[in-house]
Amino acid sequence: MLFIVLASAASVQAQKFALVDMEYILKNIPAYERANEQLNQVSKKWQQEVEALTTEAQTQYKNYQNEVVFLSQEQKKAKQDAIVAKEKEAADLKKKYFGPEGELFKKRNALMAPIQDEIYSAIKDVAELRGYQLVLDRASDTGIIFGSPKIDISSEVLRKLGYSN
Repeated sequence: MLFIVLASAASVQAQKFALVDMEYILKNIPAYERANEQLNQVSKKWQQEVEALTTEAQTQYKNYQNEVVFLSQEQKKAKQDAIVAKEKEAADLKKKYFGPEGELFKKRNALMAPIQDEIYSAIKDVAELRGYQLVLDRASDTGIIFGSPKIDISSEVLRKLGYSN
């Protein structure tokens, strides 16, 4: 029984771990910063389009409230329908751009996936070269309270990607 405990303890100690700081790596990759800026610009442009439609719907509603006493039932119905249509148009546009499968999501994937794949490949190469069985991201909320700088391979990953730090 003692032999089994010692053997399992020895195998645990033989495993090698490393840490990376993805925030640090991404900050030092110019392509990531350019992609992020491009996403921010597109997002602002799309947000302005959505806000313009929303404002237009609000204006139509305010005008309707001011004119409601002078309108016939048919005119009221037509104005209400127009307001609802404009609100729906704004909601649909917002969903199209910012929804879970929206244009921003697709654009983010198109711009970021190649960068992330390149980073993953570099981390994998460094891990295999140095014999790490596990590499954790210290920047994510994984509950890492302390990690020795000796096992942080972020700078090595950046060098592997061709960026000096």
